[in-house]
Amino acid sequence: MPTYDYECDACEHRFEVFQSITSDPIDKCPKCGKKKARRLIGAGAGLIFKGSGFYCTDYKSKSYKQDESVARAKKASKEVKESAKASPSPTTEGSKKNGSSSSSSSS
Repeated sequence: MPTYDYECDACEHRFEVFQSITSDPIDKCPKCGKKKARRLIGAGAGLIFKGSGFYCTDYKSKSYKQDESVARAKKASKEVKESAKASPSPTTEGSKKNGSSSSSSSS
């Protein structure tokens, strides 16, 4: 249930009340007993949902996070290996150029 802030206009007493969203605002001050209490407008608070049944990305277990980091590391190393195979190394390319230039100059 939400917490609402109240202030009494008669004695200036400030207090909080846990109330249902659908319940009517309180008008009687618990300190002086006069019907001068009014609900204050507050910034509210962020909601935190804990437990099962919410989004799969919320509050993951430690084992799930560890498994996920291992999977990311494997994927990254696989991508590095594939990119190394796809791009030729500079030493191989340099030797090809040297070999082709020497054969063309001797002919």
